[in-house]
Amino acid sequence: MALGLYHPPTPINEPILSYAPGTQERKTLKAALDRFSPGAPKDLPLVIGGKRRKGAGSMDVTCPHAKREVLARCAQANTADAEAAVGAALAAQKDWSRFPFAERASVFLKAADRLAGEYRAEINAATMMGQGKSVHQAEIDAACELIDFLRFNVYFAQKIYESQPLYSPRGLWNRSEARALEGFVFAVGPFNFTAISVNLATAPALMGCTVVWKPAPTAVLASYLMLEVLEKSGLPPGVINFIAGEPEVMGKTVLGNPNLAGIHFTGSTTTFQHLWSTVGQNIASYKTYPRIVGETGGKDFVFAHSSADPQELITALIRGAFEYQGQKCSAASRAFIPRTLWKQIKDKLVAETEMIKMGDPRDFSNFMNAVIDARAFVKIKGYIDHAKQASDAKILCGGECDDSVGYFVRPTIIEAINPLYRSMTEEIFGPVLTIYVYDDNKEAEAVKLCEESTAYGLTGAVMACDRMAIDRLSRSFLNTAGNFYINDKPTGAVVGQQAFGGGRKSGTNDKAGSEWNLARWVSFRSVKENFLPLTDYRYDFMKEG
Repeated sequence: MALGLYHPPTPINEPILSYAPGTQERKTLKAALDRFSPGAPKDLPLVIGGKRRKGAGSMDVTCPHAKREVLARCAQANTADAEAAVGAALAAQKDWSRFPFAERASVFLKAADRLAGEYRAEINAATMMGQGKSVHQAEIDAACELIDFLRFNVYFAQKIYESQPLYSPRGLWNRSEARALEGFVFAVGPFNFTAISVNLATAPALMGCTVVWKPAPTAVLASYLMLEVLEKSGLPPGVINFIAGEPEVMGKTVLGNPNLAGIHFTGSTTTFQHLWSTVGQNIASYKTYPRIVGETGGKDFVFAHSSADPQELITALIRGAFEYQGQKCSAASRAFIPRTLWKQIKDKLVAETEMIKMGDPRDFSNFMNAVIDARAFVKIKGYIDHAKQASDAKILCGGECDDSVGYFVRPTIIEAINPLYRSMTEEIFGPVLTIYVYDDNKEAEAVKLCEESTAYGLTGAVMACDRMAIDRLSRSFLNTAGNFYINDKPTGAVVGQQAFGGGRKSGTNDKAGSEWNLARWVSFRSVKENFLPLTDYRYDFMKEG
């Protein structure tokens, strides 16, 4: 029972720690990394209704940089486990959805504070070792962005609840209620961002929904650790149920349940389309029409104008394309550069790229690490091998791939003579940047190619000093990117600053880290209460005279 109208703390973005030599955070993180050394893999059970289950078998979770090092063994769900997870979510739904918002919010605010303190090193270390992130990439993801999601979502949810009808005439009180969805939400997470995986489950839960959460197999370690933090922060059993296993088992059981109320997804375009198609096939059997929210792939661009600063462009390309091995949905994977500018930056861009150091994430001097797994390695290598043989493209630097110890791919730059060459148009999700050099007097043609040559619409950037050019290009790329950057790399959206999401084949653009996303997890009820009695059905116009 609420005894007041509460206002949660005003959120601010979590400060990014430097991990510079001599700092306490560096020492603490190094110690946490040592605890993930091989030889003592952590057991990750299924968590259903708050209870741990062994599942039908287990899957090894290994280090991308050292594929023989086993970090954890994750239980795999069978059909009975998946059914139990759905049952637990449904059993918890009534009480959790009617729990006062302040009580729900307190769970996530407490988890944010604990993550900012005692669990920060642990979740960063798990993300570095399990998902192949450098210390900086782990810090801005598993710590800062996740903390921001938890805090800002509470603030945004409060705004939704406070949004009420503008007017109530005398004798009436009009009200709006934001009810949790009736049923359960299926949250399906990606490998590349711990924060996104957790937010897929916690955003609907904050709004009163209960969740069946399936993180990516290569991200289960950090996701499970965060579930433990949520439980220690007061999350009741059954609100978020943690399962892992074969997609076929999950899909058939979870998507086939008539109480499916929503899907919160980040991952590949083909998987999202499969989920949507399956929902369509089952549409007549659902109790309510499921809400489908998804962020998928991208073929993100940097478009340079001849007035762009050469060094700023080089930095944007290297950071945008090669941070976290290009394994960001927003990573710069294609660039359009005018010929006059290309002559100025080509040699330096290649030289700086060739200097990039890569290796084990425990070595903080490395800028890059390994790609996530064997499947990704083979796919990326295939694009590089194709470019080595192509007549309409050439590799300028990189191209070396080595999976003898871990899944290492050198940062690779391809120059495409053909603007429709496959690495200019197809998503690769790896450290491969393809550049098309256009004639300065053919900017309009290059803009049209950039705008029309892929099916995606996630992120993009323009680099220019000429303000007229910035305005012209910004208008040209209006529908090409849900997150658009001017004189910056097309990655690094910050909760509370740039809500994230794209359109076209990149997703539903429901903007993670905003009230627009949270509104998808509630069903609004309009309430009209009459204070004045009505005792006669007849209206005045019906009277004689």
